[in-house]
Amino acid sequence: GAANFADRSRQKSRSAFDPEPRGKEELLQISPEHRRLNQSDKGEADWKRWGPYVSERHWGTCREDYAGHGNSWIYLPFEAAHHIAYRWGEDGLAGWCDSKMHLCLGLALWNGKDPILKERLYGLSNPQGNHGEDVKELYYYLDATPTHSYMKWLYKYPQAAYPYDELRRVNFDRKKDSSLLEYELLDTGLFDQNRYFDVFVEYAQGDPDDTLVRITAHNRGDEEAELCILPQAWFRNTWSWTEAAKKPSMKYAPAESRIQISHDELGDFFLYVDGSKEVIFCENETNDARVRGGSLSPYKEPEPVETSQAPTAGGDFRCIEMSSWQLIWEKFGGKHLGPAPPSQAQETGRDQGFPHHLSGRRTGTFKDGFHDYVIRGDKAAVSTTSGTKAGLLSRHKVAPGSKVTVRLRLATAKKSFPQGAFADYEQVMLLRKQEADRFYQELQESLSGERQKIQRQALAGMIWTKQFYYYDIHKWLQGDPGRGKPPSRGGRNEDWDHLVNADVISMPDKWEYPWYAAWDLAFHCLPLALVDSSFAKEQLRLMMREWYMHPNGQIPAYEWNFSDVNPPVHAWACWRVFQMDRKNRGDSGDLGFLEELFHKLMLNFTWWVNRKDAEGRNIFQGGFLGLDNIGVVDRSQPMPNGGTLNQSDGTSWMAFYSLTLMRMALELALHNNVYENIACKFLEHFLHIARAMTRIANDAENGLWDTEDEFYYDVVSNADGTRDPVKLRSIVGLIPLFAVEVLEPDMLTKLPRFAERTQTLLNNRPDLAGLVSRFEEAGRGERRLLSLLRGPRMKALLKRMLDPKEFLSDYGVRGLSKHHLEHPYAFGEGQPLKYDPAEATTIIMGGNSNWRGPVWFPINYLFIESLQKLHQYYGDDYLIEYPTGSGDQMNILEISHHLADRLIGIFETEEDGHRPAMRLHPKMKEPNFQEHILFYEYFHGDTGRGVGAAHQTGWTGLVAKLIQARGDSDAGLQRQNSL
Repeated sequence: GAANFADRSRQKSRSAFDPEPRGKEELLQISPEHRRLNQSDKGEADWKRWGPYVSERHWGTCREDYAGHGNSWIYLPFEAAHHIAYRWGEDGLAGWCDSKMHLCLGLALWNGKDPILKERLYGLSNPQGNHGEDVKELYYYLDATPTHSYMKWLYKYPQAAYPYDELRRVNFDRKKDSSLLEYELLDTGLFDQNRYFDVFVEYAQGDPDDTLVRITAHNRGDEEAELCILPQAWFRNTWSWTEAAKKPSMKYAPAESRIQISHDELGDFFLYVDGSKEVIFCENETNDARVRGGSLSPYKEPEPVETSQAPTAGGDFRCIEMSSWQLIWEKFGGKHLGPAPPSQAQETGRDQGFPHHLSGRRTGTFKDGFHDYVIRGDKAAVSTTSGTKAGLLSRHKVAPGSKVTVRLRLATAKKSFPQGAFADYEQVMLLRKQEADRFYQELQESLSGERQKIQRQALAGMIWTKQFYYYDIHKWLQGDPGRGKPPSRGGRNEDWDHLVNADVISMPDKWEYPWYAAWDLAFHCLPLALVDSSFAKEQLRLMMREWYMHPNGQIPAYEWNFSDVNPPVHAWACWRVFQMDRKNRGDSGDLGFLEELFHKLMLNFTWWVNRKDAEGRNIFQGGFLGLDNIGVVDRSQPMPNGGTLNQSDGTSWMAFYSLTLMRMALELALHNNVYENIACKFLEHFLHIARAMTRIANDAENGLWDTEDEFYYDVVSNADGTRDPVKLRSIVGLIPLFAVEVLEPDMLTKLPRFAERTQTLLNNRPDLAGLVSRFEEAGRGERRLLSLLRGPRMKALLKRMLDPKEFLSDYGVRGLSKHHLEHPYAFGEGQPLKYDPAEATTIIMGGNSNWRGPVWFPINYLFIESLQKLHQYYGDDYLIEYPTGSGDQMNILEISHHLADRLIGIFETEEDGHRPAMRLHPKMKEPNFQEHILFYEYFHGDTGRGVGAAHQTGWTGLVAKLIQARGDSDAGLQRQNSL
């Protein structure tokens, strides 16, 4: 039926006028996927026991690093990954495993020409890439349901030899000019004649312990081409690290055409073989002989890159891993990059002999056995009867324009197939695909055409980037029995000895960022809540479990440095997911979830107040704050003169945090009046932060707000007591817009103690009351507004934010004002900072991220939500010029919709046939490419081109939430205006 819409009330989501969902009982009747979600939530059937939980890159991670220098990139690189059994995880193509990663499924391919069996995605490490680490493959997440009942993935495999050396050599050589783009796989010309395979991998679950796998390879070229398809099943190695662990087993039973799989914790399973396949085995254990001597690289080493003396922009290299710094300095060094790095070479895993990864065997089969057998024909490298890694090998000559299909099925041994395991295979696969269509039909009934496709692929990416993440810091620091205690790894994470992670977690990107990042994860949970609010809630809960959160209240940041500081957005995500879930439930919401996390968040808030307010004046020095290179100085490091950097965004984030906790407390107070006083306390925190934002000290007039420029700036408090504003126009100065909350009139009526205490506070402290917008003046619908910005300041910031010459691009709000393109800004004797709309031209924070001009989804999303809240108070008659300088006037809600449409437009097809995000190569608009969408990490500030991690659906997946709120553009705007 048609969607119904209702005006916003206390029980409705505040981010947009979303369609009212169907009643839960109705959905359970008409949508099998909703029934599966319900069964999973109730514990009746564990549909999420299996899923796409395998990482796409486990080499080069901190978890596998056992060197004293802490340079994880060089200890266990790509070249070693073929031969070494991982200690803490697994990786693979289109990986699938159980929720504890006992047993994995994946794919290997060989085109008859590659020097490497394609078992994992190739990419450049941070030192190798000209803009940091970067995957050099073409793959796409096409479809997924939240219970993983149906999943679809695509990999584009060239028919010529893969250009490993060319990609590495050219990208490293491009380091000499930071303005050069990354050299990608399409740039090599391998796809110019369409001589490649489209390899689709589909998963369908017949039951929670019954997985169907279908691999379909299409020859897109005009000639016959060779292709070896090798689906694999393997155990994560849990037995090499302690003598007490029992080794699981796989054995081939040819009479039954199946492999018997036995694991003490997982249970007994059968992997069924369809048709004629060569069944081979090896052990998922390190090949000690190979890693302790001889070449680790199964492909030809590149020739040395010619030394270049071309200058590069200066930057702070303290955050780059030491070997990266050393390589860069050697190539471009001298006066441009400061003093030389330490001369001693950093020890690699090969130098050590990988003592913490060895199998202890010199004979038998090993992890690299399939490579040796398929490519080198070494029969001794595999077994035909048993092992801990199994492969089903088939060799094909694929005619032009034709396809080949390989099928397999993994099912619990308890399930019988009287007619054979493949009798109902196609029926089940088709049914699950149809049920996926039905699920998305319900979600997308207000959408049509291209926005349906964009949203569905965005949500597919969110679901595909779930990953089992295992990291026990105490064991990692102490080492495994009999292997000796590892060195300190540069002191990394040593004060997080309590942390034990062994969970399925939403990743930013399973290749470039195969580790959780707490502030990314907060944003992930909103699009995830569109399809699976239970999973979204559990993700938020995880970060505050006692075995995650530090005893001092800090939330772990990410594995490179759990102590790093990111914006405090966790409370906002908890509140928003609670609201979205409440709407779907149709009741008062999951108050247990809200209350549990509220108490944990109070611990985290206290950590912020105690650790990040250096002067005790409600001005916060957050540090890194997740915005990488946004400042003229490295904000993760202390000021060189002994002063402190009072951050406009750090302080604004805390005001935002205070208001969010106040709002959560008010919701809880409706059910338990104890929380009224707590809500008052967070209101007082907000008011004092608002005061500090205006005046740093009682007798100082140079606050963070600059009255002449009408903009917020960071201010350096020097050791001698003087203060210097950092007059850089970046989104740091716009973040005060986030600190806004609107209270419905019935809230104050139902909570008289809060209303009375608030009125008393404002009466007794008119200096505080005058700093925030209109709490005592009722707005539209008798609502009350709490905001850091009174009307004139709000208009002043919006004037800059909505100015195409400054922040507003055709594709959203830029990270840095375009004013700095012609007017670079320098602070003190530092390098001038200019507007860089795409890749970073100054290497800082690793070199693969840039906030100095591009468009980033998380910040833009918060801008949109803040504007919608402001409209709730000011109403339709409050008009703003949009865009600045155009002479056109719009209300704030209409402006928020236009911003949302600009962001969605990054992925919509334009007149030239390109999607702006994918305007990297002419091939991207051709058939078999154009319909497959990549959700990049961030976007060019002028053209919308995708930049950074190509598969970071993560927070860019917020586009799914924007689409859900907006509907089909004009129709969506008309719908919202009619309310």
